[in-house]
Amino acid sequence: MSTYDVAVIGSGPGGYVAAIRCAQLGLKTAIIEKYATMGGTCLNVGCIPSKALLDSSHHYEDAVKHFEEHGIEIPGEVKINLEKMMSRKASVVEQTTKGIEFLMNKNEIDTYQGVGSFKDKTHIHIAVAEGDDVEIEAKHIIIATGSKPSSLPFIEIDKERIITSTEALKLTEIPKHMIVIGGGVIGLELGQVYKRLGAEVSVVEYMDRIIPTMDSAQSKELTKVMKKQGVKFYLSHKVNGVSRNGDEVVVTATDKKDQEVEFKGDYVLVSVGRKAYTYGLNLEAAGLKTDDRGRVAVNDHLQTEVSNIYAIGDVVRGAMLAHKAEEEGVFVAETIAGQKPHIDYNLIPGVVYTWPEVASVGKTEEQLKEEGVAYKSGQFPMRALGRSRASGDIDGFVKILADKKTDEVLGVHMVGARVADLIAEAVTAMEFRASAEDISRMSHSHPTYAEAVKEAALAATADRALHV
Repeated sequence: MSTYDVAVIGSGPGGYVAAIRCAQLGLKTAIIEKYATMGGTCLNVGCIPSKALLDSSHHYEDAVKHFEEHGIEIPGEVKINLEKMMSRKASVVEQTTKGIEFLMNKNEIDTYQGVGSFKDKTHIHIAVAEGDDVEIEAKHIIIATGSKPSSLPFIEIDKERIITSTEALKLTEIPKHMIVIGGGVIGLELGQVYKRLGAEVSVVEYMDRIIPTMDSAQSKELTKVMKKQGVKFYLSHKVNGVSRNGDEVVVTATDKKDQEVEFKGDYVLVSVGRKAYTYGLNLEAAGLKTDDRGRVAVNDHLQTEVSNIYAIGDVVRGAMLAHKAEEEGVFVAETIAGQKPHIDYNLIPGVVYTWPEVASVGKTEEQLKEEGVAYKSGQFPMRALGRSRASGDIDGFVKILADKKTDEVLGVHMVGARVADLIAEAVTAMEFRASAEDISRMSHSHPTYAEAVKEAALAATADRALHV
């Protein structure tokens, strides 16, 4: 029987990063993955393939709608080769997952393909897909088994016409009418992909706005822009049923006036969030249990009630984000090694990779009001930037919220081109507890989208943005 300092169950962004950091710290490490490829949901059926399709569909939309205004003329009709688009996506995924295998080998981490389950608190049984089962022993164990798409109890996912994000990433035809249940990140991203490719897209959302956990100004702006792009929104609609008759799917819902409405299409994308995945772990054998939402309970050190077992990522409380899982993976590895790491969950950014992109970090305006915090707000429109006009990406804004007395930045909320990258500036500033005036006095290169951050900081500092 092989013995390790640390065994990691699950090779998603949290799991593989935890394994790498453990190995860097001199700990003998093993990682267990049930699937043939490493990388978990994010690399295989989440972050990476969805971004590949978002980029490909964006190129197509630019060719059809925007190239002409740039003086680029394409003779003949611009056509979609969906099979080739999906093939490129698969190639991107393959390159990325193989990169994880390379990192495991480079860091001398032993990998096991099979289903890992607890035999007791230090022993893991691995049901190997091909060959004899294996048992290993580990002084410390990290659970990083991630999440799976959620559904509603009355919906039967058939993976053909009634689908989750997993199936939406590998369709062999462009839908005529895709009905998206859920106006969150995943539904909006994939809905925009197929809208660009020619589908009619209807988003049915239970809440009174899309991306309801983000700042309401972002929700309002993204709704306006996506409506302009042709996406239809049905807010404050409670879905009651989903049925299929051949190639037709029907969604029934109740609107805010308690009237029943019906939507007909050829595909329904069920995008109502994700749920922690612990199936097959045999947690009871290690003395563990899950909470009422199926998550593994942990303390502030991400330690379970069994002291040598930790859990990270989507399987524990908090936002289900790949970069949050990575931070937790490093945190646990360093904790096991006797260091004293730190995570500020308030500074984990959230991003929606639609176009324009949406990004946030820190407190929203609604949260500050609810908490009774006195704050000031500065906002700057992207359309006032020379860089935005040059690229044609004039939708969106940057909003900075700062403490009314101290001027410390409490939250930054953006909609616009490349704000998924730009939010890192805000995270850095807030990590060092910068004031709005600090940001306003930093030089920002011209012409860039980042100038909007400086201008918003000027607006928050003394209502003195320069270019509006």
